Amino acid sequence: MDKNPKQWLSTAAIECRARAHAPYSKFQVGAALLTASGEIFAGCNVENASYGLTICAERVAIGTAVAAGHKQIVAVAVASSGGHSPCGACRQVLSEFGPAMEVILIDADDPTKTRTTTLAALLPEQFSSDAL
Repeated sequence: MDKNPKQWLSTAAIECRARAHAPYSKFQVGAALLTASGEIFAGCNVENASYGLTICAERVAIGTAVAAGHKQIVAVAVASSGGHSPCGACRQVLSEFGPAMEVILIDADDPTKTRTTTLAALLPEQFSSDAL
């Protein structure tokens, strides 16, 4: 992926993070996805007083992309304090739409600190429709 889409993804993730609804954990996360057709979709975490109903930023972004008709994701950027990787549930959901996608992890406290990996590295032996 060239630098422009990476920068756009990073910017979208950081901007969306600012709109997160995280009154309980105070841990704001933003995510932005790049589809195979070149479109970007963003999401932020949305917490709920019933903690199990909280939705992670990555899954909000996936839902938005799918609702717009996109089911092939080539990259995701995730912005959080400390630059943490997606949780296990989000890794599995992301794998449904791009098992080899690039993953850009951004430290929102210092956006110059990023690291890049792949979903395959974060989720080896992904569960897929082949197992059904």
